[in-house]
Formats: sequence, C-alpha cells, structure tokens
Amino acid sequence: MIIVLLPRSSCRPLISLASSISAHNTSPCRPDPFALVAPQLSQIRTDLVRLLGSAHPGLEEIANYYFLRPSKQLRPLIIMLLAQATNGLGKNWSLKKWTSEQARPGGRAESLNEPLSRANILNDWNPKMEAQTSSYDSLLSLSLPSTPTQLPVPPTSICSTTERTLISPAFILPTQLRLAQIVEMVHAASLLHDDVIDESPLRRGGLSAPEAFGNKFAVLGGNFILGRASIALSRLGDPEVTQLIASVMSNLVEGEILQMQDVESPDGQEFPSSQVAKKAWTVYLQKTYMKTASLMAKGARSSVILGGCADGEIYKEVAYAYGRNIGIAFQLVDDVLDYEAVEDTQLGKPGGADLQLGLATGPALYAWEEHPEMGPLIERKFSGAGDVELARTLVRKSAGVERTRALAVAYATQAREVLQALPESEARAALESLTERVIKRKS
Repeated sequence: MIIVLLPRSSCRPLISLASSISAHNTSPCRPDPFALVAPQLSQIRTDLVRLLGSAHPGLEEIANYYFLRPSKQLRPLIIMLLAQATNGLGKNWSLKKWTSEQARPGGRAESLNEPLSRANILNDWNPKMEAQTSSYDSLLSLSLPSTPTQLPVPPTSICSTTERTLISPAFILPTQLRLAQIVEMVHAASLLHDDVIDESPLRRGGLSAPEAFGNKFAVLGGNFILGRASIALSRLGDPEVTQLIASVMSNLVEGEILQMQDVESPDGQEFPSSQVAKKAWTVYLQKTYMKTASLMAKGARSSVILGGCADGEIYKEVAYAYGRNIGIAFQLVDDVLDYEAVEDTQLGKPGGADLQLGLATGPALYAWEEHPEMGPLIERKFSGAGDVELARTLVRKSAGVERTRALAVAYATQAREVLQALPESEARAALESLTERVIKRKS
C-alpha cells in the first residue's frame, strides 16, 4: 500500500479556513455544550454502571473500568444536542412523543429495561436489575407462553398531526438517552479490544485494562459490553437504528484491519504517483472514518430517527454529515496532539505513541512529501533502532503538523456549516461551539 502525499498547494485553502473558524467562533454568547446537557450526561454514566451489572464480580469490574474514569463523553453529547436541536421537526415526532409515555418497547424509560423474551430464556442475570433478569436454573419445565400483553394503540389524532415545530423547552426522549448509553458502551468495548491489539500498557488516567486484568479478561469484557449494548439496542424498537449501530461494530473491525496494513512504495520510489497518492490518502481517511467517525455519525443519525425524523427529511442527513465531519476532525486533531505530546512523568507515557505502534498518521504523511527519508521509516513501521526519534524530528522540521491541523479545521468547518439547515436554537449554537472545542483541544 502507498501512503498519500498531498501536494503542498492542496493545503493553502485549508489554512485560510483555520483563520475562518477562529474568527467565526469567538462569540461570548454561544452556550457551553456540556453545561447544556450536564444532568443527562451524569445520568448516562450512573445508569451505565447499572446496565453492566454481572453475577461475576471480575467481569463487572472490567466492564466498568473505563466508565468510572473521567471521559470526554463527546459521543453522547452529540446525540443529546442533536435530539434537542431536532425534536419536534420530524413528521413522526407526535407518535414518538406519545410512544415515550407508554409501557411498551421504545416507550417509557423503565420499559427500556423490560426483556422482549422471557428472562429465564435469556439467562442474562444482572443483580442490579433483579426484576427484569433471571439467573441460570438447571431445571426448565415446559410451559405454555403467557398471552402477549396488548400494546396501546396511538389515537388517530396523533398519527395525523402535521404540526412541526422545534420543542420548547428542549426535550430528550428516553430512547435517545438510552441510545447515548449504547454508543458509549460500543466505544468502551472498542477501547478494550484496541488496547489488547496495540499492547498498550497505559490509557489516559492509569493502566490500560489489559495491563490491569490481562488480555483474556479485556477481550471478554469488551464482548460482554457489546452483548449488553445489543440487548439495549433491540429494546429501542427501531429497526433502522438497530441496523445503523450494528454496522458501526463492523466498521470498527474494518478500520482496525486497515490500520494494520503495511505501507509500501512501488519499486523503491520515494514519491508515489498522484493517482496512487490519492488512493492512499483515501485509505487513511477511510480508516479514520471507520475507527472514529462512524460511531459519531451513525449515533447522530440514529438520534434524530428516534425523534421522528423520516426519509425525505433533511434532519437525518444533517445529523449524519455533522457527526461524520466532526468525527474525522476529532481524530485528525488526535493525530496532531500525538506529535505535540511530551513525556508524562506521572505515567511514564511518551509522546509519539502512534509512532511507537508503527502508525503513519497525517503529520508523518505530509512530512514524507517534504523529506524523502521518511519513506523507509514508514515502510518498516518505525521498527528500526532510532526510527521513532528520527520520524519525530522529520515531522517537526516539516509542515506536517500544521497541515494536518488545517485539514481538521476544514472538516470542523463543514460540520458547522451543515447545521445551518436546522432552525436556530440553543442546542444548535452548542453544536456549533463544539466544532471549535474539537479543534482547540489540547488533550
């Protein structure tokens, strides 16, 4: 595979965008996105610990390991802000709002914990949810199933309403809150698996789960979380949302495979052809989408679907485009920060962790354009003696960091621009503010 080397000219408009986003986002009146949904974010974290209860104490401990640490909570934040920015606009909003008040799948918050199959068939014991779960019993007697409960039918007036205005004050449905929890569960499971693959001894805030519990428990813990996430997903009662989030799990695996692929120059060329370079850059961004942006984009789209937005309405497209663009921007900034990181004396964590893992991210790819000697380092994944230090030096001598940050600004700007299709609201302003925070973050 060939790593892409974009021509220097391709970054000139992006650098101007950096100035644009900085100038655009200086309004002191823009709300703090985290403060706007702070109570819900706190509730999500509390309920997650309850959802992941297990009869096996060790499994529960590792499942909660990353949830009990400080977290950016960016993914649930996007889901809830988009819920507030779109609830009431979709043609199915009245039906979704009515359903949220009923005891049925996809309904009241307490109904989201009710099993769709008998608890003694699921055998998914959760000591923190005794009323909805059942432990394994060695004896099972054959019995006739109980008569299904008749689900309430929505009144005709609800199904025929045509009023579409943004709900005020802002309101988040129970299904949207549960979606935010599911997305956090999928993210945490991916961290557990990634840390096994990367053999990472450290994770922000302390030891990684594999280092603390061992690889086997880390893998099993990730699988356990995905199982619980899948159960919760089915109880939302929306097939399209189930499809979207399930596809994220496949995307995460595909992204990991893309990241593991080798980088090779044809016939020892220092600079690939423009056609090969374009293809390689596409692969790099595809990996970025699969591993990071997919969950944000599809979680965002799922949020507005649960709020009643249907096919043919712009709001689903806005949500997906926003999540996709801000997700890629977020990862590109991560790639930049990895080169700006310094030795953490408390954890002993060096900067340049991506290089230690053999990963050539945006700054290294741009540096290769300016310094041909970067090519062999990338091809052997910085595995030679002194490769990591030399690669850092070459990146610092190049415009790689600045150009990668400019590319991140371009994606963040696109994320902000698609929001203009939504009506003005505090939530929309918070989503706009979030694009600036993603670009300016330092960790």
